Amino acid sequence: MFKAISSLRKSLVLPLHSNIRTLQTFSKNDAQAASALREKPLYQDDEYADVDWDNLGFGLTPADYMYVMKCSKDGEFTQGELSRFGNIQLSPSAGAIYEGTKAYRKENGKLHLFRPDHNAVRMQLGAERMLMPSPSVHQFVDAVKQTAFANKRWVPPSGKGSLYIRPLLMGSGPVLGLGPSPEYTFIVYASPVGNYFKEGIAALNLYVEEEYVRAAPGGAGGVKSITNYAPVLKALSRAKSRGFSDVLYLDSVKKKYLEEASSCNVFVIKGRTISTPATNGTILEGITRKSVMEIASDQGYEVVEKAVHVDEVMDADEVFCTGTAVGVAPVGTITYQDKRVEYETGDESVCQKLRSVLVGIQTGSIEDTKGWVTCIN
Repeated sequence: MFKAISSLRKSLVLPLHSNIRTLQTFSKNDAQAASALREKPLYQDDEYADVDWDNLGFGLTPADYMYVMKCSKDGEFTQGELSRFGNIQLSPSAGAIYEGTKAYRKENGKLHLFRPDHNAVRMQLGAERMLMPSPSVHQFVDAVKQTAFANKRWVPPSGKGSLYIRPLLMGSGPVLGLGPSPEYTFIVYASPVGNYFKEGIAALNLYVEEEYVRAAPGGAGGVKSITNYAPVLKALSRAKSRGFSDVLYLDSVKKKYLEEASSCNVFVIKGRTISTPATNGTILEGITRKSVMEIASDQGYEVVEKAVHVDEVMDADEVFCTGTAVGVAPVGTITYQDKRVEYETGDESVCQKLRSVLVGIQTGSIEDTKGWVTCIN
């Protein structure tokens, strides 16, 4: 009987191979599929793979072939094809757990970094939450310094921008079930950048989001990973289509307390008091945030970390955002429900004064008395 089945199987397979050329008369996609069939057999002739079926557990045992299809930026998938199972090419900027820091060029041409050791510690904390190993602080900072120096010709002239440096930690080993990767890869790459928002240093127009939340208690909102940013994309896209610069997110429980914007922390000013949402696991502990809080305290402001009610935001004198990418960005308006509020901005604003000090330290025009700057050369 087995010989009969084998004979029947061959009788079915052979005509398939002999008549593949007839597929070329169909559509372009069918022609591509036919080409894939001719060049890459869909299967081997063995009836079964060499597997101990009686002791088959739930782990990665790669089968012969995989199907690969790419999607362009406009959302259209191209015709895919079968290929042998194997590694794929992946851009280093694809994302997992990552950090963001910058290299600046001083007026004398020398390069330096801003508090990279704090980025290293934050990556370690995030990696611990995600059950991943992480580089030591020394390894992290050394890798960032080497990357910045090797790319020194890409660091903009003083006052023209900075070299954005992206340390990235990702699981790179094979795994099928739910569990940590057997291998991890640490990458650092760089890109010259200007202003994050299209408004430049002009005031932002923000929208308070009530439908979507970006993080929940006990989750990974305090980890700088793709899981922190992917949930904001739909709300952010919708807000931008309505003419807003970014979105302000509320807490996931009562939806009445401010958390942060899509990619930056938020500060609210009333009189001489500067308030910012407390980092309780749902908010990223920004390094720019931490630096601005210290600068503000030095200038005599009362800096408070607390639960900031949305009503306080709508009654504030000033609002501004902070982050490595955005720097210190003033907020011109916030829209919440049917109410739109305007805030103080301009050269005499508290935001601008704090920004001037921070940028001065970062670019070397103000002496660094805090040990925040790390020289590269």
